[in-house]
Amino acid sequence: MTSPFKKLFLALTLTLFAAASLQAKTVSAYFSAPYHDAKTVKSKLGHAGLHVLATYHPAGKSYLNVILYTSGTLKKLAAKPKRGFAAVGRVLVNSKAKTVLATNPEYWLHAFLQKEYRSGSGAAVTRALGKALGKLSPTKDALSSSDLAKYHFMIGMPYYDEMITLKSGKKLSVKNRVFTLTLPNGSKVIGVRMPRSVESFVSKIGEDKALVLPYLVLIEHGKAMILHPKYYLAISYPRLSMGQFMRISSTPGQIESAIKRLVK
Repeated sequence: MTSPFKKLFLALTLTLFAAASLQAKTVSAYFSAPYHDAKTVKSKLGHAGLHVLATYHPAGKSYLNVILYTSGTLKKLAAKPKRGFAAVGRVLVNSKAKTVLATNPEYWLHAFLQKEYRSGSGAAVTRALGKALGKLSPTKDALSSSDLAKYHFMIGMPYYDEMITLKSGKKLSVKNRVFTLTLPNGSKVIGVRMPRSVESFVSKIGEDKALVLPYLVLIEHGKAMILHPKYYLAISYPRLSMGQFMRISSTPGQIESAIKRLVK
């Protein structure tokens, strides 16, 4: 007969094992999907209930088609202070490589909603993506679920909430708009086009992730803010090595300077 002590020990062991397994769970940043051209993908997204905001060509490269979309679910989840970035999903159609890559809603909602994230928040959006794009295959670009809400690349690097305030004022305008999305709480999310020389960093560390562009500006309570580029680039490229990061060491500063010139 098993003693009460042994039963307790077994229960504790199983609990710790389950906790460790949960903590170790990884979440892919992206899904790959069967290839369709950009026009077809846009149509399929719309038919699946996702609202297409714009199509963007990073660094002016016509074969890189970033399709930006939102949904009622995403807008509702993002309508909270400093959470507006979560309202926008992205699909990259590379017509030269004949590939389709989409952001994984769960990964980005976890990263951008922080403590307000609840497991499965993006399930409806993921289902709609699957309906539109076909089989979704998680890529190897992943982080553990326990790391996402507190992610930073390394000691001394910024966290999500360490955003950069570009300008404050009652009337803020932004040039080079790709799209403007107004959220239920009145916040605005704006995609902006930067100079090609700044956006060319995607060619240095992987055009397969060119869907990180266009960069987003959040206007909220009279402040225009962006995610710190060191944070955003690192979480967008979770497999980025220190050597690769050093190749674009000047890029975060260039992004900040470029967008500051666009906000008046």
